[in-house]
Amino acid sequence: MNTVTKRDLVQRISENTKVQQQKAKEVIQGFLDEIIAELASGNRLEFRDFGVFEPKAKAPRTARNPRTGARIQVPEKITVKFKAGRMMKEKMQPTPKPEATPPDPGLPQTGSSDAPSAPAP
Repeated sequence: MNTVTKRDLVQRISENTKVQQQKAKEVIQGFLDEIIAELASGNRLEFRDFGVFEPKAKAPRTARNPRTGARIQVPEKITVKFKAGRMMKEKMQPTPKPEATPPDPGLPQTGSSDAPSAPAP
């Protein structure tokens, strides 16, 4: 598995769309900034077939410092939940290899030496 960075995406999109890298970078950064702004405002973002980004509140809880054993209160915090869409789920699955199907015993076999050959003219 490789890590793909924003820089890699900028280069690929620039090559695929014939747009200058600086312009591609501006568009990608603007897109990411809008996603962050919408999530920070508490909005859910839905991209059909790709997935859904949704802000999710984690309840406050009591935790323990592993070094001292002291109990500490962890305040509520907002995280982002992502649920993959249909197309992404399909693309993430490995492509099944076609299985060899056994021949049907009721059908004559092609290329078999047992089959009668046509008489030569």
